[in-house]
Amino acid sequence: MAVKILSVDDEMDLELLLTQYFRRKIRQGEYEFTFAHNGLEALTLLLKNKDYDIILSDINMPEMDGLTLLTKINEMQNPALKCIMVSAYGDMGNIRQAMNNGAFDFATKPIDLDDLSVTIEKAVEQIRYIREMQKEHTQLESIKGDLAIAREIQHAILPRIFPPFPENEQQLDIAASMEAAKDVGGDFYDFFRIDNEHIGFAIADVSGKGIPAAIFMAVSRTLIRATGIRGTGPAECMTYANELLTKESVNCMFVTVFYGIYNIETGEITYCNAGHNPPYILKRDGRVEAFPMSKDPMVGAVEGIVYHEDKIQLEKGDTLYMFTDGVTEAVNTSFEEFGESRLENTLKGCAGQSGQQMIDAVAKDMTTFVGEAEQSDDITMLVLKRKA
Repeated sequence: MAVKILSVDDEMDLELLLTQYFRRKIRQGEYEFTFAHNGLEALTLLLKNKDYDIILSDINMPEMDGLTLLTKINEMQNPALKCIMVSAYGDMGNIRQAMNNGAFDFATKPIDLDDLSVTIEKAVEQIRYIREMQKEHTQLESIKGDLAIAREIQHAILPRIFPPFPENEQQLDIAASMEAAKDVGGDFYDFFRIDNEHIGFAIADVSGKGIPAAIFMAVSRTLIRATGIRGTGPAECMTYANELLTKESVNCMFVTVFYGIYNIETGEITYCNAGHNPPYILKRDGRVEAFPMSKDPMVGAVEGIVYHEDKIQLEKGDTLYMFTDGVTEAVNTSFEEFGESRLENTLKGCAGQSGQQMIDAVAKDMTTFVGEAEQSDDITMLVLKRKA
């Protein structure tokens, strides 16, 4: 597109001089000149057409001088609009004032058109750079808005109503939280009713961060829920999810999953740990017991894996605490990790507390430990407590 130049000067012969000197660029559509004869006329044109690129303005003019026009142009707050001020050679006071007030450059009369051409080209380069930055800024703002919406969507697909099963509130307490390190994350938790006696629950951590992890998280969560809600056992559910995800995985992404089915009446948990952090059981008397390490690999990494399941008994008052590695691997400003031992000490002090109180206690101790260090990983916790 042509560079639009507004020339403002009360000397009529300048119009002929400029059109003659720049005739080739005008014919080729590189430059487009408009002429005004005082600041007031120029300001009227600027208000009607906001697409001018360069203002070439004399300082000494009737009705509105160039310095006043420069002030009005500054009020438009258009950094891509460049002003080149023109004045007599001896008028350095006004030229300095113009430069201090934001003029891009200046020329002195009689105008050296070769030098003016170089100055205009320099202004054009600046304008192109600024507009490119403005374009990138607009794109970043759009992406930022999209990420905010994606964050809302991601949180919306996770269960957020607590207690989730009010009809079983006297028997069961469930609480959960997820805090992404970026706008969106790869962790998720889930729980859902299978039948009157059984509830499925899961916590998972997708490899990677950001948008790719969030998309893979949504796919994994949907697949596990859709399979588990039919009553499929944990091992079979993970085996089926693994077969589908390995075929669809991009960039070798995978997900670690702890998936279990809880019997509301008996407190028995049938579970499969697919490469996830071993949960803890906080016993009624305050003892903390860790699950054994996972025997099975993460989901979505290797085809043909047959997963296994185990059982564990929750007694009345016992609490199952599940987490992603964003908890234990949270680091402080000295790059020390929060670690399993600090987590276990926090859990020991949570005997008799509700699931939400336990999550709050861990989050508080993590915050104190981390201090001013930036969160480097998604932090997700899921707590299931047998009340009766």
